[in-house]
Amino acid sequence: MKNKKIWIGVGIVVLIAIIYSLLSGGKKEEKVSFETAKVEKRNINSNITATGTIEPVTSVTVGTQVSGIVAKLYVDYNSVVKKGQIIAELDKTNLISELNTAKANLSSAQSTLNYELANYNRYKTLYDKGLVSADEYENAKLSYDKARQSVSTSRESVQKAQTNLGYATITSPIDGVVLSKAVEEGQTVAASFNTPELFTIAKDLTDMRVIADIDEADIGGVKEGQRVAFTVDAFPDDSFEGRVTQVRQQATTESNVVTYEVVISAPNNDLKLKPGLTANVTIYTMEKNGVAAVPSKALRFTPNEALLAKGEKIEDCEGDHKVWTKEGDTFKAHKVEIGTTNGMLTEIISGIKEGTEVLVDFNISSGDGSMGGEQQAGNPFMPRPRGNNNRNGNANGQQPRR
Repeated sequence: MKNKKIWIGVGIVVLIAIIYSLLSGGKKEEKVSFETAKVEKRNINSNITATGTIEPVTSVTVGTQVSGIVAKLYVDYNSVVKKGQIIAELDKTNLISELNTAKANLSSAQSTLNYELANYNRYKTLYDKGLVSADEYENAKLSYDKARQSVSTSRESVQKAQTNLGYATITSPIDGVVLSKAVEEGQTVAASFNTPELFTIAKDLTDMRVIADIDEADIGGVKEGQRVAFTVDAFPDDSFEGRVTQVRQQATTESNVVTYEVVISAPNNDLKLKPGLTANVTIYTMEKNGVAAVPSKALRFTPNEALLAKGEKIEDCEGDHKVWTKEGDTFKAHKVEIGTTNGMLTEIISGIKEGTEVLVDFNISSGDGSMGGEQQAGNPFMPRPRGNNNRNGNANGQQPRR
């Protein structure tokens, strides 16, 4: 009987232990830790990205206004030329012949004019004396006028022939560098309907520009004078800088995508940038450096009494914008005035001292060190925007600081 009582007692103890284990095993102690950030000097900026093409600020296409065979070429690719320098000559044989013909026609017209002038003077004298009829006098005057007009026409033909002969000598219109050459010696160029392109000359390769195509959704933030950084695939480790110099109003539509051209200065003193390179452009549409700021999440953080530890309390305040600090067991709100923001950082103008640690985010962990994911998702400490799948509320994916 005594042994039976002992075994009953042992069984009761074991049963109590099992029940206690079952009741306590599903309730792990939860710990709340907070991520904080200092109110400190930061650089706040926002930017947009695009691609563009590098080109010279000034480039001139050199052509010819007359047809003919290219007799001489005096420059090649990358040749440095001066304004007025002869860079090519066309064969002048036909042009010289046309000039000589025009001069001969002018000489003949001048001779005819001299004869008609003398004839007109004779008929005028006879007409004044009444020795010839008015009809004969008018015919003599008409012939003289025609001869005078013929001389004028012939003189213009000579001038045109001389000009065309001058066009056969092609000179550089600017100081610069030859970028392209479209002809070779012996090639025939025809200028009947349009001007043939012979050369392209860039004025100054140390002063380049980028023509960037900006999407219509971003063009509203682009203004002249904004800082721009860009890279090119030819020099992936180098970063180049410039400024927005022009925002063009003409839109371009391609595949239902509307873009606007933005001109960006690109100083090129080391001549690394070459015409035609593709530039990966970052335009800083807003920049504010060295201002007191906090992560924007700090302005969305709000504590809730539901998960306060024993003895902790909340001291709230009135204000459109607030940040929170934890001073001992007290969560204290501070009304602040905010300034510029880029979504990730927000400027603090007044309301809290620089260097103060403010609450930004929270994490919940169970007693065994595991994260309580479901509890975090429903934690009332900070309401979450719809569609946010980040369980610890950290918008930029950084690890929380404790």
